[in-house]
Amino acid sequence: MPNIKSAIKRVKTNDASRAQNATVKSAMRTAVKNFEAVVANNDAENAKAAYVTAASKLDKAAQKGLIHKNVADRQKSRLAKKLNTVNA
Repeated sequence: MPNIKSAIKRVKTNDASRAQNATVKSAMRTAVKNFEAVVANNDAENAKAAYVTAASKLDKAAQKGLIHKNVADRQKSRLAKKLNTVNA
C-alpha cells in the first residue's frame, strides 16, 4: 500500500475506474450476446432493436477507450451481416 498521499488517491481512482470500465464492458458483451441470441431465433423485429442497442454499447466502449475504434467498427459490421441474414 502506498504511503504518499497522491499515490493513495491514484489507487482509489484506479479502483473506481476499473469498476466503471468493467460495468461498461460487461454491458457491451451482454448486448452483443443478446443480439446473437435473437438472431439465432430468427426474430427479425427484435433483432433490429437488439442490433441498435449492441452497436450503441460498442460505440460507447470505443469512445471511453475500452476497445479500439476499429474493433468496435469490425464487430458492428459482423453484427450487421448477421442482421441481414435474418432480414433476407
